[in-house]
Amino acid sequence: MSTAPVIRAQDLLVGYGGEPVCAPVTFTLEPGSVLGLVGPNGSGKSTILRAVLGLLDPAGGTLEVFGAEVDERDVAYRTRVSSVLDDDAYFPALTVAEHLYLTARGHGVRGAQEVVDGILEEFGLAAHAASLPAALSSGQRRRLLLAAGFVRPRALLVLDEPEQRLDTAMRARLGDLLRAEADAGTAVLFATHDDRLLAATGASALYLSDDGAVLLPSADAPGVLAGFR
Repeated sequence: MSTAPVIRAQDLLVGYGGEPVCAPVTFTLEPGSVLGLVGPNGSGKSTILRAVLGLLDPAGGTLEVFGAEVDERDVAYRTRVSSVLDDDAYFPALTVAEHLYLTARGHGVRGAQEVVDGILEEFGLAAHAASLPAALSSGQRRRLLLAAGFVRPRALLVLDEPEQRLDTAMRARLGDLLRAEADAGTAVLFATHDDRLLAATGASALYLSDDGAVLLPSADAPGVLAGFR
């Protein structure tokens, strides 16, 4: 497993129209590590994720992913990054199983059907494999989106508040899955408001505020969110 940082951000500014939405942030993310972006609403968590994914140009500082500036059009980048943002991006005319199978095949996953069958079980969707997304509950659709992120090849997994709309049991399961991702060498970056998810993943945390960004070790990370629960 490579020891070179997957993400290296130095005095990174992110925002819209050239206007930063948070103070400069500096962090690195190594292979097999988990980092949670935490802080109040509007502190810039999702905006940083969008910059890492190449959906938004940095307003200042430097940002490198896999040792290069981010270009989401680059095939090598796309084959190593999987993401789930806070939007319902699914194929409405495909069943749950068809959606996941198409995603897996489209990204060159070997043994796609076997992989999909396993993911359906992991996310509690096996009984809904033949259902269309419109027939699912809000929480089940969220599971589908997360499952689509996990069915792809990845060296970097980026998630925006993955705990949203999940019940308590699935949140606990998600923590186990993210910890397993890191143990397998995947770098995991996610924004969250859930201190229990931070604790379950063993993540360190980058706390964002108007005054700046503070990096907290895994032992201290969950406590910073206690006031937001």
